[in-house]
Amino acid sequence: MIHGIKGVKDLLPEEAARWQVIEETARRLSFLYGYREIRVPIFESTELFARSIGASTDIVEKEMYTFQDRDGSSLTLRPEATAGVARAYIEHNLGASATAQKFFYLGPMFRHERPQAGRLRQFHQYGVESFGSASPLADVEVVSLLWRVLSELHLPGLTLEINSLGDVADRPAYKGVLLDFLKRQEEQLCQNCRRRMGTNPLRVLDCKVPTCKAATEEAPKLTDHLSLNSRQHFEEVLGGLKELGIPYLLNPRLVRGLDYYTLTTFEVTSQHLGAQNAVGAGGRYDGLVEALGGPKTPAIGFAVGIERASLVLPDSAVPSLGKMVFVAAFGQKGVPVGTRILHELRTLGVRSDSDYRATTLKAHLRQADRLGAVFVLIIGDDEAEKGQVILRNMTSKEQQDLPLSTAAQSVASRLSSV
Repeated sequence: MIHGIKGVKDLLPEEAARWQVIEETARRLSFLYGYREIRVPIFESTELFARSIGASTDIVEKEMYTFQDRDGSSLTLRPEATAGVARAYIEHNLGASATAQKFFYLGPMFRHERPQAGRLRQFHQYGVESFGSASPLADVEVVSLLWRVLSELHLPGLTLEINSLGDVADRPAYKGVLLDFLKRQEEQLCQNCRRRMGTNPLRVLDCKVPTCKAATEEAPKLTDHLSLNSRQHFEEVLGGLKELGIPYLLNPRLVRGLDYYTLTTFEVTSQHLGAQNAVGAGGRYDGLVEALGGPKTPAIGFAVGIERASLVLPDSAVPSLGKMVFVAAFGQKGVPVGTRILHELRTLGVRSDSDYRATTLKAHLRQADRLGAVFVLIIGDDEAEKGQVILRNMTSKEQQDLPLSTAAQSVASRLSSV
């Protein structure tokens, strides 16, 4: 027996129904906010992710699925989608359009991580990317869309945390101050954080190891080292969120794991998840397009983990499949008539099914009961010869004869009153 790969999950029908709710909500609200769907390749040139995410990040160093193509070039399964969307934006000259360039996407991402609840090696994201506007109002719009999607899904225990990473010019001075602080705490830091001190000290603030969190509790805050422009931008974002009534918490420790983030960064968590409690997160990345060879372009976006959203999606948010009609057809003459009625029901938009394996009425009724059918249309050889069918109400067990010619239409009209 061949088993599935560790960290790669089968999506069974019951779980797929939960995903459909999340995806439908994401699509509907994205369109409402003026975002259009974009679909970028699942694998890209490895260089794209090394240049965008950052060569010293954990993702690039440890987690990417990279392989050699037949021509010797290095390809990587996408660990996230922002870089691919930015590459498409540049390659297709989308910035030349007079309309706003706002996109959303849905699809799988890949990272070689230790599988745990809400974290898989193949995981799925819904995300948005907004290009072209440096206005704080663009930040507010993106955050409000994220909050709206998660709120409409009725995900419990949500908290929006927000911070500013400043612009590129703000970082060097702050990194120096932070590094001086971290050196004094180095003995309390984990090995990974000690390594990060030499590559990206800001990532130490995001470490989830309890000793590291305690050691950096009094770390200097980046928000205390912002330039006047960065501070004003952040204050206008916070003001916009207040204007819309979106609650938030300031979190000076909130940094993103990708090098391309600048200024506004945010994360929505759920207290009903475990250690991996982030449902959605994002931020502004004004230098990414230029770093990939495109024109200087401000941009901001977010991504939502669909697996994590599904874990806390209330059962009440998943609609029922709808009322089902079961066709119990048997006998040499009954089966072809039943097949035709089944087709007529489906043409009328009625959810209907049959069991092609069953050869007796008893077997058909057993299967109809398992499927939760409200009505069963019984068609044997006798009914086929008489030009009629038997309608059985599975709740009351009452039965009545219906003309074969109008049976499908009659059943479809009765469903609304059941």
